[in-house]
Amino acid sequence: MNVWWAAGLLAAATLLPVSTVRAGDISCKMTFQLSGWSVFYKTAKGTGTVRCSNGQSLQMKLRAKGGGLTFGKTKISDGVGKFTGVSNVRDVLGHYAEAVAHAGAEKSAAAQVLTKGSVSLALSGTGEGWNLGVAFGAFIIE
Repeated sequence: MNVWWAAGLLAAATLLPVSTVRAGDISCKMTFQLSGWSVFYKTAKGTGTVRCSNGQSLQMKLRAKGGGLTFGKTKISDGVGKFTGVSNVRDVLGHYAEAVAHAGAEKSAAAQVLTKGSVSLALSGTGEGWNLGVAFGAFIIE
């Protein structure tokens, strides 16, 4: 009798909904350096490395470009980025929408959140330079 009860319980368990982990639930972290300037037009270039919780990693080039009422020169030497909505390290590549209000002199720190479809990127970093203004544009990972 116990065998039939166990078999029935096992059969019923297969009918219960199963909670699945989404493929996009890996975590990825980027370390980077970025430097640039702005006089109405903003441009910056740099390099970085992304490492994901599933063991994937990727070396990349970074660019930021845009425009607005912005002036300055900056260098980020210890940048960190955290991605969400990633299922493969290559999902981090592409153009992220960027809107920035900034002001700083000498040593400074910055943080911002960027999006590209379902992928989000939270950036933070410390660096040096001076800047003032508001700019809109793109943060590009290649």
